[in-house]
Amino acid sequence: MLQMAKLKPGETLLDLGCGDGRVLIVAAKEFGAKAIGIEVRSDLARRAAYNAMKEGVSDKVLVINGNFFEIKLPPADVIFMYLLTSVNERLRPKLEREAKPGTRIVSHDFEITGWKPKLVEDFRDGGRSRRLYLYVRE
Repeated sequence: MLQMAKLKPGETLLDLGCGDGRVLIVAAKEFGAKAIGIEVRSDLARRAAYNAMKEGVSDKVLVINGNFFEIKLPPADVIFMYLLTSVNERLRPKLEREAKPGTRIVSHDFEITGWKPKLVEDFRDGGRSRRLYLYVRE
């Protein structure tokens, strides 16, 4: 997923709905990126922060417990999201306002209605078909 966005060391990844932080940890450990996650559920936000500490990357990972619709999005080079199409559609105007031009946006399984992806990649994960969409903010 992060290879598709060409995440580089020193860049910042923003994960909207970061869950337990696994994407944040991969970004920090394997790509040398800074990683910010926004998670509405406090139990998952705590788990994500704990997992980053356990994996030795808490200096590169910041977890924000909050609703990404209500928070100004932090500046990021890459935005990752695994959200339903209906949520992506609600989020699109916010991304258009707050994501800087050139931001690479990867959506797992669900497209962003009204935007044309630069790249679509299909893959299999545990026997299930998956799809990634890469968008670049104009």
